[in-house]
Amino acid sequence: MPAKLLDGKKIANNIQSEIRSVIDERVKDNFPPPGLAVILIGEHASSKIYVEKKQQACKEVGIVSTLHHLSAETSEDDLLDLIDELNDNHSVHGILVQLPLPDHMNTSVILDYIDPMKDVDGFHPYNMGCLAQQRPFLRPCTPFGIMQLLEYTQEPVLGKHAVIVGASNIVGRPMALELLLAGATVTVAHRQTTDLVECIKLAQILIVAIGKPGVIETSWIPDGAIVIDVGITRLDDGNITGDIDFDTAKEKASWITPVPGGVGPMTVATLLMNTIFAWDQVIS
Repeated sequence: MPAKLLDGKKIANNIQSEIRSVIDERVKDNFPPPGLAVILIGEHASSKIYVEKKQQACKEVGIVSTLHHLSAETSEDDLLDLIDELNDNHSVHGILVQLPLPDHMNTSVILDYIDPMKDVDGFHPYNMGCLAQQRPFLRPCTPFGIMQLLEYTQEPVLGKHAVIVGASNIVGRPMALELLLAGATVTVAHRQTTDLVECIKLAQILIVAIGKPGVIETSWIPDGAIVIDVGITRLDDGNITGDIDFDTAKEKASWITPVPGGVGPMTVATLLMNTIFAWDQVIS
């Protein structure tokens, strides 16, 4: 049978409705609304689209989102000064620096400077360390969103063999920590992996985050695997595709995410979840 669709847009909408209810209830009790500061540097087209989606989602649930749009020539010191101000601003509960940054900025330095209690992207070493030590605080959004998708299937993660293709700091590495936390056996394949096909053939849960369409062949995917496609690429004809061929993979998988409309909306939803969590630490 064809795979069941993991509709990230639908699941994200359900999460956002729950968040909206929580915010409405607490604002009625005279708590200040949650605040998210978004920093966008330069005119990177994709970044501007992502920021617009995040701000629209904030508006829909009642999070006060403030955009700080800086020029591409902004110095690293000026950006750090802005983050310093936002760290000290009690009406700001979350800070998001949209990546990628211009080449003259050190991404690690910038992300490390954000107050870890306001790090709603979950990239600060403190938050990554908490996840590694099995006491998650603010969790990296895309892996956290994927865990919500897996929960939706009602299939147990405990004891399953999960294979992640891609070892980035944004997806692959924190994804491995999330799955370990859930009790999965985890294999992380990356550019140095010499037996990629054999790794994938072991997957009961397959998560691919490379950003290169066609790298994973459908014939490698085991029958009945849960397939999560994180990759997103715009083709020359304007169409958007993932790393996996959806039309053929859906005939082998038990569950599968579409691209677009799978992981992307969940990343935004978990950003909102992190913002509410950070807000809750302050008002509770």
